[in-house]
Amino acid sequence: MQATKKTHVRYLILFMLFLVTTINYADRATIAIAGSSLQKDLGIDAVTLGYIFSAFGWAYVAGQIPGGWLLDRFGSKNVYAFSIFTWSLFTLLQGFVGGLPVAWAIVTLFTLRFLVGFAEAPSFPGNARIVAAWFPTAERGTASAIFNSAQYFATALFAPIMGWIVFSFGWEHVFVVMGGLGILFSFVWMKTIYNPKQHPRISQSELEHIEQNGGLVDMDQKRGNDGPKWGYIKQLLTSRMLLGVYLGQYCINAITYFFLTWFPVYLVQERGMTILKAGIIASLPAICGFIGGVLGGVLSDWLLRRGNSLTFSRKLPIVCGLLLSTTMVFCNYVDAEWMVVGFMTLAFFGKGIGALGWAVVADTSPKQIAGLSGGLFNTFGNIASITTPIVIGYIISATGSFKWALVYVGANALVAVFSYLVIVGPIKRIELHETPKAEADVTANGDLASARH
Repeated sequence: MQATKKTHVRYLILFMLFLVTTINYADRATIAIAGSSLQKDLGIDAVTLGYIFSAFGWAYVAGQIPGGWLLDRFGSKNVYAFSIFTWSLFTLLQGFVGGLPVAWAIVTLFTLRFLVGFAEAPSFPGNARIVAAWFPTAERGTASAIFNSAQYFATALFAPIMGWIVFSFGWEHVFVVMGGLGILFSFVWMKTIYNPKQHPRISQSELEHIEQNGGLVDMDQKRGNDGPKWGYIKQLLTSRMLLGVYLGQYCINAITYFFLTWFPVYLVQERGMTILKAGIIASLPAICGFIGGVLGGVLSDWLLRRGNSLTFSRKLPIVCGLLLSTTMVFCNYVDAEWMVVGFMTLAFFGKGIGALGWAVVADTSPKQIAGLSGGLFNTFGNIASITTPIVIGYIISATGSFKWALVYVGANALVAVFSYLVIVGPIKRIELHETPKAEADVTANGDLASARH
């Protein structure tokens, strides 16, 4: 630690979170960019493709709570590094399924997508833990928005590149390229990420600034051999505020997973674009989503610094952004490509502004179980990664078009608005209560002693 020199190491940490989340979402989007060509080569229908799209979500949801527990038990750095390496390896292996018989190729592809989802499970709870540790309360909205906006940047940067790879070399190569990139990044992560108190380049003044203004700098300190207590989950699940946040995140992720899975297919099959053009067009809403994502966090923190309540500062961008995202439904009533792109861009911009759920998690999670709390939040939110691709697949199969699929996605945005306005109530940090046995072990100074079993 540097004693006197003023530092801003937390911004380097945020940059690393942005990069890893960009790679994370690019790996998720590989199947969407390859989807139309893959569907043609393997001869599969829309429902089967929907299930392949959803394979990621089944495992991602199942891995959230175990992933959050691992983060709380072993710390963010090592668990996250292992996660990056393994999800990238499974992404790379998808590039070799084309040489298998069709039935085996479908099963293998589903299995590998499933494994990618399980390996990625600790990623966003890890992001939330690192932001809570490294950033003061009044900077957390911006920091969370920046790492979360990487999902849009990933599409803006990699969709044209991946579209070109599929167009020029075949869909298999996109998995090999993206998987190899992630494996290399896992080693960079190990050399760069530390806890605030252990970082060799942080100054004492920066550490004090973080700690005195709400940063949980001791989050990863050793706590003996005990991991986080599973009984705390019940307390989180009985919070009306958190249940409203969970419902809102499910609906927001329904919008996200439409763009991550079916949107390029929509451009190719419903609007008659080539895969190369679809890859380029898909980047335009993503660029505006990125701008909206950063703007939402900056606006939220600005409102907070102006003396507004945490509740008002977080809810106003969320509600306004999600109302804006419903404009995608207007695509059903226009034919011109530029108008379709315009409405989708506006919708994604609004979704970016409203995607402040991770800032709310960082604001409300108890430090003892920040990873577990983030995992539970992401569990509910990412049920949409299962349901959205499948529901849209059935809608397309039943109706022969995407019109009702867009209505379905737009309706989710309205439900999220209702959740934040009516269910969530005041936003505040959850205070955990110990078990009855622990409460019986109150020490003379009033502190709770840990219960030994």
